Amino acid sequence: MSEHSIDRRFRLNGASDISVSFEFFPPKSEKMEQQLWSSIKRLEPLAPNFVSVTYGAGGSTRERTHSTVSRIVNETALKPAAHLTCVDATKEEVNEVIRAYWDAGVRHIVALRGDPAAGLGEQYHPHEGGYQSTADLVASIRSIGDFEVSVSAYPEKHPESPSWETELDVLKAKVDAGATRAITQFFFDNDHYFRYVDRVQAAGITIPIIPGIVPVTSFKGISGFAKKTGASVPGWLAHRFDGLDDDPRTRELVAAAVAAEQVMSLADDGVEDFHFYTMNKADLVYAICHMLGLRAKQDVKASVAA
Repeated sequence: MSEHSIDRRFRLNGASDISVSFEFFPPKSEKMEQQLWSSIKRLEPLAPNFVSVTYGAGGSTRERTHSTVSRIVNETALKPAAHLTCVDATKEEVNEVIRAYWDAGVRHIVALRGDPAAGLGEQYHPHEGGYQSTADLVASIRSIGDFEVSVSAYPEKHPESPSWETELDVLKAKVDAGATRAITQFFFDNDHYFRYVDRVQAAGITIPIIPGIVPVTSFKGISGFAKKTGASVPGWLAHRFDGLDDDPRTRELVAAAVAAEQVMSLADDGVEDFHFYTMNKADLVYAICHMLGLRAKQDVKASVAA
């Protein structure tokens, strides 16, 4: 271990420079709702910067997303960020959702083009009466209210981008429209993230680029998703999960070790902000945050207990 790494890990003991955010998805059943709120309550004492709630393809979870976000506003001390897409909706329909979020007390939106209604990997077609791009959506959000707006970023290039020049042009257009932060697609090789940040900075883009981290609770599931989103799965990762399909307890331990190794390595190299795709499961994410030096805030613990 280098002297730099040792110094960095001593500084992490206080975690004063580490910030985290968490992503959840709206529940589809009563059982899933119980799991979601158990996870939210478990992670709330860590006082994340914000928590985001996803939005299904074609707006398929629009009402559940809004309900979940509203409940977070009313029942927790957390700051919610609602996902919003351009898919299968007119401009006015999208604007109504934006205004509804503002009225509900939401001040942060994660603006995305969105996946095709037919699913990931299918060709995207903008709605005839809708927003044609994420940049258009960002501009509208900012014109309706003084929202903080996060957008997506792709360390290994979006699968539809023909070149890195196009990829960076798309990000710059979102920033010029008013985006204040970019959250990356998940990745497993940290070099992809740092090379991407170098490209972004060389292009004159200065908003924070937050690494998106996904703990691998199902290697088969994440591998399939990675193929559709353009994220690579290194051979060493496959090897670590080899033979564990029917051994969930060991798989969870390996998942914790892999994710902790990744975030600690990023922190060693100066990364101070992390976004976790929780998959509505809290324990693994909580453990990783603990290793980063984060501890439950006593005032939040008291309010949760109350």
